[in-house]
Amino acid sequence: MSLARILVPPTAKRGELVELRIAIQHPMETGFRMDNNGRVIPKNTVNTLICRYNGAEVFRAEMGSGIAANPYLQFYIVARESGNVEFNWVDDLGEKGAASAPLQVTS
Repeated sequence: MSLARILVPPTAKRGELVELRIAIQHPMETGFRMDNNGRVIPKNTVNTLICRYNGAEVFRAEMGSGIAANPYLQFYIVARESGNVEFNWVDDLGEKGAASAPLQVTS
């Protein structure tokens, strides 16, 4: 399972834009590099990232080999109600990762 750091503010006002950030620890191998013995390092990138807010998908990224190692993404959602913000991702080898944080919405 890949590790990630996420930043979700603990509180937000209803209707406010909330900035979400995620940095996934992953080598993002392109399939074009070789190891010290001249063998090709197989392609392995995080290819899909999905963010859900209270179970509803609010963001999806389809990534490829052009993304740098340890991908960082930042995007915004509208705070509607209190609940969980969940991030799920999968790489080319089928390895999955997940992270979540609560978001408390006030009036």
